Amino acid sequence: MLIEQTLEDLKHLKLYGMVQALDEQRTNASTQELTFEERLGLCVDAEKQDRENRRLARSLKTAKFKHNACPEDINYRDARGLDRQVISNLLTCDWVEKSLNTIITGPTGVGKTWIACALGQQVARKGYSVIYKRLSRLFEELEIAYGDGSLIKLRAKLAKTRLLILDDWALAPITERGRQELLEIIDDHMGNGSILITSQHPIEQWHEYIGEPTVADAILDRLVHRAHRIELRGESLRKNQKPE
Repeated sequence: MLIEQTLEDLKHLKLYGMVQALDEQRTNASTQELTFEERLGLCVDAEKQDRENRRLARSLKTAKFKHNACPEDINYRDARGLDRQVISNLLTCDWVEKSLNTIITGPTGVGKTWIACALGQQVARKGYSVIYKRLSRLFEELEIAYGDGSLIKLRAKLAKTRLLILDDWALAPITERGRQELLEIIDDHMGNGSILITSQHPIEQWHEYIGEPTVADAILDRLVHRAHRIELRGESLRKNQKPE
């Protein structure tokens, strides 16, 4: 009865990792040979791992990545100009620690979004907050927030996110309000977070896309001069995908 009560107490304290570890020790003969300190250490390790797994699950749910892309599954085989060393450096997340940006450009289908999500998942594993947005959807959310009075709340949510991924940059039309809000969001991240952008359009065309020269200069100055760049090339990888 004592062990059952202990398990119930651990559940009440929400120490679910320790509950599972202690329960497994009861049925595993090999652990009976361990000292009390060793068995306690295993329980603590299990609790620590369980909490980390739950934290990561919450982070991935909040991020809302388009792809469940794991860094370990990044494809370096196809000839698309993806440098393994560059990706390896980005996976250390040092650029996020230093509040730098990353820009991935290239034609449609070469895996820009997938790589962005893989990098985002690695950032989440490191304990940082991440949010993924298609730029067109972000503009829609900003318009809705402007209309219902929740714009300040949305800005604050984006500002406190350590990594903001903006996918499909320069595909959706941009309005005057969109330009101003984009500048505000990017400015909020200066020195406080990082931005990862994917785009089919080369950086040289972004000034024309933004339109208003003064705002374009301000946005690009904040984004580009503090960014790692990945320029992909080649044909769409989707051509080789078999229909399911």
